[in-house]
Amino acid sequence: MTAIIIKDKPKTHIVIPDSHARPGFGNERYDWLGKLIVDIKPDHVIDIGDWYDMESLSSYDKGKKSFEGRRYNLDIEVGVEAQERMLTPILKQKQKLPHFTRTLGNHENRINRAVNLDPHLDGLMTTNHFQSKEYRWEEIPFNEPIEIDGIFYCHHFPSGAMGKPIGGENIGRMLLQKKHVSCTQGHSHLMDYARRTGLGGQKIHGLSVGCYFDYEMDYAGPVNGLYDRGIVIKTEVSNGNYDFRWVSIEALKKEYNE
Repeated sequence: MTAIIIKDKPKTHIVIPDSHARPGFGNERYDWLGKLIVDIKPDHVIDIGDWYDMESLSSYDKGKKSFEGRRYNLDIEVGVEAQERMLTPILKQKQKLPHFTRTLGNHENRINRAVNLDPHLDGLMTTNHFQSKEYRWEEIPFNEPIEIDGIFYCHHFPSGAMGKPIGGENIGRMLLQKKHVSCTQGHSHLMDYARRTGLGGQKIHGLSVGCYFDYEMDYAGPVNGLYDRGIVIKTEVSNGNYDFRWVSIEALKKEYNE
């Protein structure tokens, strides 16, 4: 009897870079994102982390004038509203939902850091407030990679004995050199992509996905001009290989802003 080999159908992934929902700035970009998902009909949607900015828990500028007025509940509310905006057009279509995966970022991890520093906050501040489950996300803890269709996703990948995030001018290439598998990360707000071919012809991809916010970070200054703002679409995803597409936030606004 001849064995019948059924190959998995290639998948489509949409990757949401660091989007930093933040009080005082509009969330219209999440409307555009939801409409894009309706049009593309991906199998998987991956939030690479830092959906919630959590500026109220920042240790960088605590005590400075710019810190005044920040509130934990407002940080949570703006991130929840962003989820509602993204999901609403998807649910209206009554189509098959993609699998939603969220890899928590260092900004979301500010809650765990705050609780570790002050145990009295335990229960008052919790990542449950993100309502990931309520909005259909499979939530992956900070710094834990997850493999989806042969691609490893994580907010950032550690390197060296100190475990510092992989970065630099050629992040995609560095990811391949350090990890030797297809992997995708966020964190740097820069988009960088590299592809290599193994001895057996297998393609591996290293990708830093940029960011997805349309305002300037006050602490970044001139670096704001270096940020790559958009959404990543991967088609024909199978065993770590895929076709790569980048869509700028300007293009999404032009297409979906009504």
